[in-house]
Amino acid sequence: MKVLKGWMALAVVTVAGMAAIGALAGYFIGRELSLQLAEANVTNVATNRIADSVAYSRDSHTVLDAMNSSKEPFCSEEDLQTMERLLYHSHLLKEVGRLKDNKIACSTSMGRSDLAATELPKPTFVGPDGVKVYYNPPVWKLNYVTVVVLQASDSYVVLNPYINSLRDVYKVHVQQTVIDEAQAQHSRQLASTPDLTGPILTRDQNFRIGDIFYATRCSPQYFTCMTASQSLSEALSANQIQYRDSIKLGTIAGGLLGFLLSLLYRRNRGLEFQLRRAIRRDALRVFYQPVVQLGSGRIVGAEALARWTDEDGLAVWPEVFIKIAEERGFVRSITQLVIRHVLSEFSKTFLAHPEFSVNINVTVSDLSDPDFPDMLETALDQARVHARCLGIEITESASARLQPVIETIVLLRRRGHHVYIDDFGTGYSSLSYLHDLSIDGIKIDKTFTHAIGTEAVTVGILPQVMAMADALNLQVVVEGVETERQAAFFATAAKPILAQGWIFGYPMPAMEFLRAMAENAQKSTAARLHPPVHIRGNASSETSAGGDRAGTIQ
Repeated sequence: MKVLKGWMALAVVTVAGMAAIGALAGYFIGRELSLQLAEANVTNVATNRIADSVAYSRDSHTVLDAMNSSKEPFCSEEDLQTMERLLYHSHLLKEVGRLKDNKIACSTSMGRSDLAATELPKPTFVGPDGVKVYYNPPVWKLNYVTVVVLQASDSYVVLNPYINSLRDVYKVHVQQTVIDEAQAQHSRQLASTPDLTGPILTRDQNFRIGDIFYATRCSPQYFTCMTASQSLSEALSANQIQYRDSIKLGTIAGGLLGFLLSLLYRRNRGLEFQLRRAIRRDALRVFYQPVVQLGSGRIVGAEALARWTDEDGLAVWPEVFIKIAEERGFVRSITQLVIRHVLSEFSKTFLAHPEFSVNINVTVSDLSDPDFPDMLETALDQARVHARCLGIEITESASARLQPVIETIVLLRRRGHHVYIDDFGTGYSSLSYLHDLSIDGIKIDKTFTHAIGTEAVTVGILPQVMAMADALNLQVVVEGVETERQAAFFATAAKPILAQGWIFGYPMPAMEFLRAMAENAQKSTAARLHPPVHIRGNASSETSAGGDRAGTIQ
């Protein structure tokens, strides 16, 4: 539960962090998309507007040419009808009329009324073709839009100012530049947004200044150019929905990625990956449980037991992590780690006490590995330790399952190792194979030991097991001895019995074990059933209350 809560807290932080990063990425992606959209917008607007301008100019020149070539009497009814017909066929024009002495003489909208005496102001500019251009002359001036009047000879046309507005893109500025006869630039604002700031160009090109995009498109035939512009802030404002969607998608994508990363982290911190890292860092510890001779209470050996605390500070049962290592195929790394610790921590003890030995537990995978015996021999040679100092414990089921295992056992004994069947009585159903199996002893499982003093059927089996071991000349080691009564039961055997259990000592680190061994050597071993030294290790050592086999490598 503690680990799960820790992972959940980490997952929340990771998801939140990645969501924030995703939102930030969405912001920049949305910003870049808006810039690209702004560039596309100004290009489209400039292209559309120059196309509109060309259409206006073409239509206007066609009407002006038709009026100036007309043979109808000036401002006659026939002349007005001709002008109305020309206006009818052009949706780009609002009015057509005649001028006399620069004053309006007649028009399609005013006829020949008194208003026709209105005089036009000085033209804004004159184009290279001699056409005069007026911007917002008083008689046609409107709010919010620019009215353009073109004059050729004594004829004029008023452009329809409302056609372009249908093609406007929101918040795109448009400005028209016309080159007159003197090559002077005349510009006018075409959009209903604030005036365009920045350069006015007279050739086709796109460019960017800061966060503002410009696009200019020109018509060489009519000497006019259109420049459109849009800033990033205007593009973002015009595309708020897409911009917000980009941030939302970035946030969602970041959050999902954060969740996946947290799952990957949890998997990476799973027991298998933690165990692999612990082995690489030599983070597993090796504890030693004393093996004593029951008659004298003297310590004659130890069993090496692996201990591991995971990265969350929780002790993991050996039965759990050893099984994981076996299933994933790297249990040999644990075996090598234990061997390395034993030889490093007890090499001097082996030299000082040749009769002392430490047993290690090996698995079927180890015994099935053809390189295992040579690896073990190399390690012993490097430590200058005799093979008899390192006992081998194997499970009962493993010893009878595979022929290569049996061959390895024979080879190990030939090299001087003592081989024991561990947890005897719990695995292989037949006892006859012990006659053919090359071993030195058996370790009676603690379930038999714990049955002493009860009416359990296993108690009746113990004398037969011990008699069989005596007949086969096998050393007997009793596991799980926790009470004086259990120790007394085995102390009456004809041959010396070895035992291990809490009454003699908990599994403990090497330094603590060596101190206990020194104290044990100084005390009297005269008492047969009541050894005076109970060399219990610290009960707080990473040992469960389940028995002395807790933590054994198997």
